Amino acid sequence: MGVTCVCQVPVAEGKSVQQTVDMLHRKLEQLGAVKQGNFCVDCETYHAAGNISGQPPKFLYVMHNTETPLSCLALFEGGPYLTADANFDVLMVKLKSHFQNAKGHKVESRGARYQYCDFLIKVGTVTMSSSARGISVEVEYCACVVPGDCWNLMKEFMHSFLGPNIPELPSIFTTKPEGLYAPVDSTDTMIQYLELFSKVRKQQVVPGSSVR
Repeated sequence: MGVTCVCQVPVAEGKSVQQTVDMLHRKLEQLGAVKQGNFCVDCETYHAAGNISGQPPKFLYVMHNTETPLSCLALFEGGPYLTADANFDVLMVKLKSHFQNAKGHKVESRGARYQYCDFLIKVGTVTMSSSARGISVEVEYCACVVPGDCWNLMKEFMHSFLGPNIPELPSIFTTKPEGLYAPVDSTDTMIQYLELFSKVRKQQVVPGSSVR
């Protein structure tokens, strides 16, 4: 895995979520990117049972990524996190006396996966409670693992299809100036998705955005 950036892209003025996604697909294909299937990243929220009165609830987020189908990532709010196999979901059911599923809080990003030279691009529709809440774009530069060495190149590439909506350097990289030491479980990428999903939960539903 290389340096990966996950960002939220605003819906184009006068367009729906799906129309904006289609527009991004066309721009990528015009650049010469080739579609290579689909992807999905999802996040289930659990809250700790039996919190001390007066203290804010503690949340546990369990995330899955089709890039790593045999594992999932469990992140406590503010850390720490752990990588587990896919049966971790079964364990969470057995731990329901300690962690309760926050119904209606599941968020997922689902969409198309493209390859362009050393870049892997994923454009997803972010949904919550069957409603489209926004658009995510993940860009991975597979040829490098040091953000400082390739960020300008990544920005230039993202500008070619995102225009002025290119993101700033992800905050997770600022704590790793020597390089990106994410293991193969894509932890750094999933933490960025969690930050995006947290923002999406606080947003209003996009009008006319029901997912069928």
